[in-house]
Amino acid sequence: MSTLLFLHGVGGSRAVWDRQLPCFNARGHRAVAWDQPGYGGVPPVEPYDLERIAEALCRKIEALGAGPVVLVGHSMGGFIAQEGYARFPQLIQALVLCFTSAAFGGTGSEFARQFIAARLGPLDQGKSMADIAARLMPTMRGARSIPGGIEQAERVMAAVPPGTYRKAVQLLTTFDRRAQLPGIRVPTLLIAGSDDRTAPAQVMERMAAKIPGAEFVTLAGCGHLGPMDQPEAFNETLRGFLERHAL
Repeated sequence: MSTLLFLHGVGGSRAVWDRQLPCFNARGHRAVAWDQPGYGGVPPVEPYDLERIAEALCRKIEALGAGPVVLVGHSMGGFIAQEGYARFPQLIQALVLCFTSAAFGGTGSEFARQFIAARLGPLDQGKSMADIAARLMPTMRGARSIPGGIEQAERVMAAVPPGTYRKAVQLLTTFDRRAQLPGIRVPTLLIAGSDDRTAPAQVMERMAAKIPGAEFVTLAGCGHLGPMDQPEAFNETLRGFLERHAL
């Protein structure tokens, strides 16, 4: 059985995966979730850029001592999974890219400026991370979110250090691995949500078409919170992928 390493999003932590780790450990996998540098008490890296975060991921994989791993990345975690594969493909057995994309859009774009202003403006106005979570997370749910999923997401985001959140939001705008997609040579699954407005399903489907042999699944009624929104459907989709590829 393979080792699964779960990577969280910008408003997350390892606690995002509380409904996945017991499930896959019970199936015989070694399921581990990381806290990205700056999250969950893990010291940040400086500069807080994709190179340093990828280096931290490499160290995490090597510390597991289990050989190549299956990376499961949600949102920003999907960015980091792609960045990791581009830099050290020998450490990665398969990719599961969830509610994410292959690029942000560029640091100088109008979209990037609006995104940064929307995400960081409340902090500049004196709002807490709990305030931001309470406003933002309900907008990311899907029509079929499970009871308690939004509450879990809000608790997790409220615990993110504001300084880390600022750096991570800026980090997102620097990501672009679109040119890498045709060169991915490991089994790859992309999971989208039909109600996800942050990483729309049609965008992810086009992304999947550029990766040789990639599988693409849309979860009906699922929003951007994915593994918290519809944990059972998410887990079943991941389980099927692992079984089909004998991972």
